[in-house]
Parts: sequence; structure tokens; C-alpha cells
Amino acid sequence: MEPINQVKSVITPLNRTNVDTDQIISKEFLKRIERTGFGQYLFYHWRFDAEGNERKDFVLNDERFKDSTVLVAHENFGCGSSREHAPWSIYDYGFKVVIAPSFADIFYNNCMKNGLLPITLSVEQVEELLKKGQQSQYSIEVNLADQKVTTEDGATYAFSIDPYYKKMLLNGWDEIELTIQYEDAIRAYEQKQQAI
Repeated sequence: MEPINQVKSVITPLNRTNVDTDQIISKEFLKRIERTGFGQYLFYHWRFDAEGNERKDFVLNDERFKDSTVLVAHENFGCGSSREHAPWSIYDYGFKVVIAPSFADIFYNNCMKNGLLPITLSVEQVEELLKKGQQSQYSIEVNLADQKVTTEDGATYAFSIDPYYKKMLLNGWDEIELTIQYEDAIRAYEQKQQAI
């Protein structure tokens, strides 16, 4: 995983509530065994029609947001089934941060474990971001170390994050890499147990 600290980007305003994991990545695309390659299927049935043509009215098909790495949506993002493929597809598409007023618990934890930063802001703050993001290319800067989102207008929104996950994301560690940090202590424990 890549470390996350500061992310500066135009936001992608996904003005939808209760976005479930089957909408994020539909079940027919879950046949891959790797964690990569899922980005092409992100929001597939919203992005494409039955013939596979891009829907011009869907935000991810708007050229203004082509290089965006910050997705902003409404409440209850990531609800539905607990498929880990949902954060994989968002991350693989190129997003590093997802901002919403609330997330489904399992989705939220899966994001943290897979290098994607979910940020919870108030409904009012998210609605302001969505409104400005729909009007024009609207940039923000996310600073994980300081736990702040700063808008191009100068507004600053603080967010909370568990210190455990913050450390993992700042260092680009998954849980295996985090465990390896304690390799010497684990080895010493094992040697001690063998001596008993």
C-alpha cells in the first residue's frame, strides 16, 4: 500500500445516499483472485448503459473529474454486503480518500485495511462540498497527520481517526506489514517459549 499523508485534488461529487457495495462493484465482477483490476468496474451500472456506452450524466464520466483522487458522497456510504472488493475497486480506480457523513462499519474498516482513507464530516460540511463540487472543479487538501480537510476557499474541517489506522495509513502498512514491525519481539517470545 502507498502511504497517505497529504492529498490535494479536485473532488468528485457523487450526490447519492445509501450507496451500497453492489452499486460500488456489482457481483458479476467478483471473479478475479487479485486485489487489482477492479477499478474498471467501479459503479459499472451507473457509468455504462446496457450496450457498454458511457452514460453522459454520471459524474465519473465527466472529464472535469478525470484525475480526481477524492470522492465525496452522502450518508451511509458502503452499506450492503461486506465485500472487500468495494474498497479495492475505489482504490484501484484512483481514489485515495472518500468523504461522507457516515459509512457502513464493515466498509469503513475495509477501507482502512486496504489503504483508502474514509473521512467522516458533518452533513452540512459534505453538502457544502457537494454543492461546490457540482458547480465547478473544486479542490480540497486532506492532511492526515493534522486530521484536517482544507477547501480552496480556506475553510478547514477537522476529522477523527483511530490512531491505529492513522499509523497504518501514514506508513502505507497493511496488517501484515504492521505485524512485521514487531518481528524481533515475536522471535524473542518464540525462543522463550521453546526454552520452557
